[in-house]
Amino acid sequence: MKKVAVYPGSFDPITNGHMDIIQRALKMFDKLIILVAYNPEKKSLFTVEERMNLIREVLNHNKKVRVDCSSGLLVDYVKKEKANVVVRGLRALSDFEYEFQMALMNRRLNKEMETVFLMTGYRWFYTSSKLIKEVAALGGNVKGLVPDLAYQQLQEKYGLNKK
Repeated sequence: MKKVAVYPGSFDPITNGHMDIIQRALKMFDKLIILVAYNPEKKSLFTVEERMNLIREVLNHNKKVRVDCSSGLLVDYVKKEKANVVVRGLRALSDFEYEFQMALMNRRLNKEMETVFLMTGYRWFYTSSKLIKEVAALGGNVKGLVPDLAYQQLQEKYGLNKK
């Protein structure tokens, strides 16, 4: 039986911190579903389709990875996909508090579902998609904090055709 995990997030855009978690999760699981969350309440820079395509491109269409999207409950998605593990990345104590609450609620809704927390690599400890977007929007250099393709797309979105 294959070990299938789901890595949910907004990925707006995907960062090198996300990439670190993905690469490490791929060593632990036979298949990883990267689930792009769709939340109409949140204002995203990239559309769901743009985020999904970017992730596929950045991962070179890795056969162990599937990219999908959902706007419903994570527990329902995990059950539908016959997965039982959710991967979550942690940066700081504040991440843990929120993620711990979510993991406990998910566990209450689906007793078969486990959450695995992976600490992001120390190089990416301070990065977040939100911070990267804020810096890029003001013309700051975020090269090296996101995959090259994400950097190019950020430049295009903000009209900063720098290399």
